[in-house]
Amino acid sequence: MGKPIFEGRFTTENNQDIVVFLIGMRVNKRLAVRKWFPVFTSMPGMIRELYENKEELGFLSMESFFGLRTTVMIQYWRSTEDLLAYAKGDKHLAAWKAFNKKIGNNDAVGIYHETYVLHAGDYESVYGNMPLHGLAKAAEHIPITSEIISAKKRLKSL
Repeated sequence: MGKPIFEGRFTTENNQDIVVFLIGMRVNKRLAVRKWFPVFTSMPGMIRELYENKEELGFLSMESFFGLRTTVMIQYWRSTEDLLAYAKGDKHLAAWKAFNKKIGNNDAVGIYHETYVLHAGDYESVYGNMPLHGLAKAAEHIPITSEIISAKKRLKSL
């Protein structure tokens, strides 16, 4: 059975700051499996830790996308302080040290991340006939009403 679909149009409350963190990898040399596969397999343990300790860590939710060469995870965090504290935590530091030891500057695999701080009122979303997805899993999911029918109306900072 799939995720429940919320029929109609929905948005999220935007009354709190949220941090959006994009992290991913790119396979630059497909045949160099010994280089990129350990990077790929280091993530499930950290993801499990995030979901098992959401409140304590300040982790809200995430989505994952896989392409032929590139993967990306979009994560939602309560604050930059929470995100940076996790980056200094045992599980992440162990994975980072293993990456640097095994891969270092080898160009077989690339990694990236981007961090965006979204201030209350400065972001909006819309979901039509969707299960909880993206920001809707991280913030309060609410029906769109006439008061917030347009993106401009949902952006409280305008």
